[in-house]
This record gives sequence, structure tokens and C-alpha cells, in this order.
Amino acid sequence: MEVNGPVPSGAVATQAERRAATTSALLRAAAERFGSDGYDATSIDRVAAAAGVTKGALYHHFAGGKEALFRQVFEDAEAALAARCAEAALAEPGDDPLARLRAATRTFLESCLDPATRRIVLVDGPAVLGWEAWREVDERHFLGGVRLALETAMASGQLRRRPVDPLAHLLMGALTEAAMTVARADDPQAALRDVVDEVDNLLRGLA
Repeated sequence: MEVNGPVPSGAVATQAERRAATTSALLRAAAERFGSDGYDATSIDRVAAAAGVTKGALYHHFAGGKEALFRQVFEDAEAALAARCAEAALAEPGDDPLARLRAATRTFLESCLDPATRRIVLVDGPAVLGWEAWREVDERHFLGGVRLALETAMASGQLRRRPVDPLAHLLMGALTEAAMTVARADDPQAALRDVVDEVDNLLRGLA
């Protein structure tokens, strides 16, 4: 029997909750597969099976298929990494803007040792999305924090006053290259030690 009038709010909420649960299950399964096997070796069928849904349901939630699913996994990985960097900066004792920036950059570079982060963010991210799209997402999550740290350091007198935007972009470029160096190194631990030292020297040099 068809029911006239508005759909009860409880029914709408239940449908929304089911949709959210399916989306979360797909993203968890996709993140695990992309992180361990890489984009090329991950199939839509395997992700759907791991999430416990049909392939049709996957396309219903991610009409763009595997690339759309990867894009969201990449966005989530970038957001989580940015949150960890912010937490590291806030946990730094004292009120030293450059020390907080160094703590955030160390956390960022140390995250490159995690195989899933390295694969999703640094290896497959630029290859799948293209450099410009990858850079746009990266800057959206990290550039604002770098800019704020530099502005705060200038306001406190740690850095001499200069145009913030060019400096923030240059520092972002240096951190991107440092992360790529760690991600592609034969000995990532050794590479990490080297780039962390050099980034610290760079930041101290700015003062």
C-alpha cells in the first residue's frame, strides 16, 4: 500500500544511516586494499567483496568507480595526516612557533614510513590523480598550517617580516621533495634521518 504524505523522519534517518554505513565500509575496505596492494592491483570486485556489498552497490555510492573511490581514500588519508601534524604541533611544550612547525614537519615525514600512507599519498596519489589534482589536495590540507606557523613566527619576532605566501610555497615544496625522497628510498629509515636533519636546519636557517 502506498503511503501519502511525508516520509516519517525515522525512516529517512535509517536510510541515511544505512547509506553512511555502506560508504564507510567501502572506504575502509578500499583503504586497506589500496594501502597494501596499490591502485593498479586493486579491483572493484575485491573492494566490494571485502566491504560485504555488491559491485552495483559500490557504483551506486561511487559512480566514478575505482578512481572516485581512490580519490576519497586519498582525501581521507591527507586529512588524517594533517590532523596528526596539528596534534604534534600543539603537543610541543612552550610557545615557540618554529618549534611547533618543526614538530609538525617531523610527524609528516615520519608518516612516510607507514607503508599504506606512502603508497596512497606519495606513490599512487600523484600517478592516479595527476600532479595538479594531487597538489591541490595537498595544499588544501597543509598550506594553511604552514602559512599560519610562519605568520606567527614573524609576529613573535622569530622570523624577520617578509612575504608569507612565497615562503610557505617554497617550504611546502621542500617538504614534498623530502617526503618523496623517503618514500622512494631503498633505506627509508636512513633517508628519514637525513631529511629530518636537513629540514630542521632549513627551519633554523630561516630564523
